Amino acid sequence: MELRRWRLEALYKPLSAQREIHPQPSAHPPPNNCSSQKPKQTKNIHGTFCNPPPIYKLTMNGHCNGNDLVEAHLNKDLSDLIIDTKKSAVLVRRDHETSRKDAEDKSRLPAIEAAYTCILRELGEDADREGLLRTPLRAAKAMQFLTKGYHETIYDILNDAIFDEDHNEMVIVKDIDMFSLCEHHLVPFFGRVHIGYIPNKKVVGLSKLARIVEIYSRRLQVQERLTKQIAMGISEALQPLGVAVVIEAAHMCMVMRGVQKINSRTVTSTMLGVYLEDPKTREEFLTLTAKRA
Repeated sequence: MELRRWRLEALYKPLSAQREIHPQPSAHPPPNNCSSQKPKQTKNIHGTFCNPPPIYKLTMNGHCNGNDLVEAHLNKDLSDLIIDTKKSAVLVRRDHETSRKDAEDKSRLPAIEAAYTCILRELGEDADREGLLRTPLRAAKAMQFLTKGYHETIYDILNDAIFDEDHNEMVIVKDIDMFSLCEHHLVPFFGRVHIGYIPNKKVVGLSKLARIVEIYSRRLQVQERLTKQIAMGISEALQPLGVAVVIEAAHMCMVMRGVQKINSRTVTSTMLGVYLEDPKTREEFLTLTAKRA
């Protein structure tokens, strides 16, 4: 009882007063079959540093007494508190990054707006007429939105949406709408994305696959690179047995200008892991994602 009372006092006394408190080693020695571990300094609920009570570990040949079960329970609560603190820190950092991005966008907006004004004038337009007065500002904001993927990463959107699951069969999310900008002409290309993966004891929230598409498509892109980036991003985050991505898109640089072929479609694919190594697995994915007549 004396040792337990000392532990409670040590947890809640300030550091200056705590130095005067010492257990009596001779009266309450640690059990012979347990080894003590020197704890690190932590903050108590008053915000002051304190030394938590000794933590005893079980040895190979003995058992700790009942007091150690209480200590183990307290240590578990402390571990849960540390985990919650880390999660809170991640959320705070994410909010900070979002605020920083918004501040950067606002600081760059006037320069982009001025550039669009210059373009309009060089095209022979009157940038001061009523219909175009706010066009440069609107175009600048639209361009920042269409390229917002540069400020985002997979880990920003995955959060805690990766789950342990004993599932090793194919997972497919198909017909994900995609819009992007061709980096050669700054005109849109758009279409649909089909994603398949075979889990390796971990699955991801289905909506997160669509968000991964959004991250990489909201950049200046070519379809070939976009397909590979989506597949590699999923593979890196989940470490699955395989990933397959197919994109079918129409490119306005071929429809509105140039050859002006309005019915043309471009199809690209990236296969990783078992999708690349096993023809039957690849065929199953392509069959399941094929258009039905």
